Amino acid sequence: MKCLMVFCRLVCSAVSLPLYLLEAVGLYAMYKRLFPLLAYNITFSYNDKMHRVKRELFRNVASFAGSDGTLRLLEIGCGSGANFSFYPDGCTVVCTDPNRHFDAYLRRSMDANKHLTYDTFIEASGEDLRSVEDESVDVVVCTLVLCSVSSVPRVLHEARRVLRAGGAFYFLEHVVSDPSSWTYFFQYVFEPLWYYLGDGCTVTRATWRDLEAAGFSELHLRHIEAPGVTLMIRPHITGYSIK
Repeated sequence: MKCLMVFCRLVCSAVSLPLYLLEAVGLYAMYKRLFPLLAYNITFSYNDKMHRVKRELFRNVASFAGSDGTLRLLEIGCGSGANFSFYPDGCTVVCTDPNRHFDAYLRRSMDANKHLTYDTFIEASGEDLRSVEDESVDVVVCTLVLCSVSSVPRVLHEARRVLRAGGAFYFLEHVVSDPSSWTYFFQYVFEPLWYYLGDGCTVTRATWRDLEAAGFSELHLRHIEAPGVTLMIRPHITGYSIK
């Protein structure tokens, strides 16, 4: 079985070679203009399937408001604003994303969620939030982002840095499946192609291990099978950590 899996991955890598060459010569950047449109449309289906999971995940966000009663939330990789409807009334949201082409779709979500106050938009990767001051937010949110960053530990380090003491980091991420499963077989085989179609998405990360090693004082984490989601990204982790 392992030999078959390796062979199939090699075939998939060969199929992905044109995309690799496009990236090597800088032409893959054109796809970053198209990806926000694809992601925006996929968001509706994903949110429908994951509505109960997201509602449960964010149900206690308001409890992390600061001593003055206000809640300042920073979202890493906000994309088109798929989480906005789950945030509590009056919350102030700071949006960050490395892809500026999400802007038009992000504004649509802002217009549809008037219960929130929106601060600045920061064009930055999760690994480098230097424009955000230390301990300046109550909550950091990161959903379906850690699969595509270059360094998960660095993103988590930045999240801890900008969080005030007692603040929370919320996460919802797809992760690698058990190596003995058929899900893992397909994740391993199709990952080279999925990486390019998903704008850098990697499907074989054991992200929970990075969270366990990130230095948070508390970690509340659950492994789930996302209902109705494509097999490649069905295994998820969800929860929050407290600084």
